[in-house]
Order: sequence, then structure tokens, then C-alpha cells
Amino acid sequence: MIPEGLQLATLCRELAANKKAQDPVVLDLRKIGGPSDFFVIVSAENEPQLKAIAGEIERGVEAEGRHIFRSTGQAASQWMILDYGDVLVHIMHSTRRNFYRLENLWGDADRVSL
Repeated sequence: MIPEGLQLATLCRELAANKKAQDPVVLDLRKIGGPSDFFVIVSAENEPQLKAIAGEIERGVEAEGRHIFRSTGQAASQWMILDYGDVLVHIMHSTRRNFYRLENLWGDADRVSL
């Protein structure tokens, strides 16, 4: 049986793709410990796309009966985080993502093939 967190991470990735999110990555942090069980990391090229991706994820996840715990950042900051407890969704402008390289920071985490 697939854990609820993995199902949610997969759903978030699919919803982000609906708004043309780039370079989606799902990291499984359960073995190494972290602020959540899964990270979903996607890129956008501009502020309207950041907002569109965040909105699509929030609406889609809510339609499945899950509610966001909190969100941080705004499109103007070029990095938005949607916190669902077991899943953190990072929506980043591609330049911020290239600078911070979260995938490398959490390099010991397994990448989930979807």
C-alpha cells in the first residue's frame, strides 16, 4: 500500500504539471529525517506562473479532502512553500532553484520515480 504522503506528493506533482511547472522532483526524506516525509520541488519562469502553480495545487489537494497547514512566501519572493505536514511543496523561480539547489542539499534523500 502506498503511504498517504507519497500519494499526496504524486498528486502535487501532477497538479503542478497542469500549469507547466518545470523539472519536477519528489524527494523521499523518510530514511534521513527532515522537516517532512516528502519534498516536491518544481520551477517556474515568472511570478504569474508561480501563483498559478500554487493555486492549482491548493485547489486540487483541497478537492481531495486535504487542507494546507500553512503556506509561506509570495510569488514576488520567487519561492513559495505549501506545507501539508507530511509533504512540503517548493515552488521556485528557476534562478532561485539553481542558486539554492535543494536537491543537492538533500542529496541523501531518495528521488521518487513517478
